[in-house]
Amino acid sequence: MPRPSKKERSVALYEHIAALETVEECCRFFDDLCAITELRAMEQRFDVAKMLHEGKVYKEILSETGASSATVSRVNRFMSYGTGAVAEVMERLEQRGEAPTKETV
Repeated sequence: MPRPSKKERSVALYEHIAALETVEECCRFFDDLCAITELRAMEQRFDVAKMLHEGKVYKEILSETGASSATVSRVNRFMSYGTGAVAEVMERLEQRGEAPTKETV
């Protein structure tokens, strides 16, 4: 069987993520699938994205998240020039009154 090229995406992963029904189930799924460092990095990038979306300034974001300035800059870049999906989902949850919390599960 030929090896898939590096540019191909496994849609099956995203289909399974979309099928998750609860936050607890989502946490368990990612706990099984990802290393703790991968999860913490994604969580930190999301926290930075949320704060940028809220209009917070770099200094405040650096202080509250512990992220590096490079991470804040990278996240700012995808929030400004990416697909817009992160902001779209944040706005959807805000409209429903379901904005994510920073609680641990």
